[in-house]
Amino acid sequence: MHLGLFIAFAVICVAGAISLVAQRHPINSALSLIVVMGSLAVLYLLLGAEFVAAIQLIVYAGAIMVLFVFVIMLLNAGAEERTRGSRVAMALGVPGLIVVAGVLMYTLAGHTAAGQDQLAIGATYGPPVAIGRSLFREFLLPFEVTSILILIAIMGAVLLARYHAAPAPETRAIDPDEAGDLLQLAGTHGSAAGARERRRAEHRMREREVTR
Repeated sequence: MHLGLFIAFAVICVAGAISLVAQRHPINSALSLIVVMGSLAVLYLLLGAEFVAAIQLIVYAGAIMVLFVFVIMLLNAGAEERTRGSRVAMALGVPGLIVVAGVLMYTLAGHTAAGQDQLAIGATYGPPVAIGRSLFREFLLPFEVTSILILIAIMGAVLLARYHAAPAPETRAIDPDEAGDLLQLAGTHGSAAGARERRRAEHRMREREVTR
């Protein structure tokens, strides 16, 4: 039963990761990432790491994913455009993936010392009190640096969104008398756009005469 649940949620986790990469829209990718985070939490729970499973759900599947969705909505990102891809990435990525998969399979098959060591479930995890002391005493600096990096990433996303945003077109209300003149000119001399340009040119000429 335990092994069956582990294999089932491991398959769900891998399927969510593949969906994360294959989706074209960022929102769908974020939802797939939530599935991955939830599956990992269940895997941690099955391994006897209840504290890590709770942190996985509260921090990553909760707060971090809300942050991701907020940034996606802020940037107003649409569907990804399909391209042929980079030849360098294909030439280096596929062999690298095969090598990493081979090393993992060789290690898990028990041919190395790491693969031969067997521990009881939950034997390598301490209580939440010990984990909290290690996190906020020994690893306090990396913890705070990570939070600062996340804050810098949010500020960069906001600046990029404001820099690439298209300026809003300027609009103004048209006076009824001016609208009547424009319609009259459009009816006799062409389009309304051309009449508006002629109206502006006449107005500029009048201003120049007044200044003289």
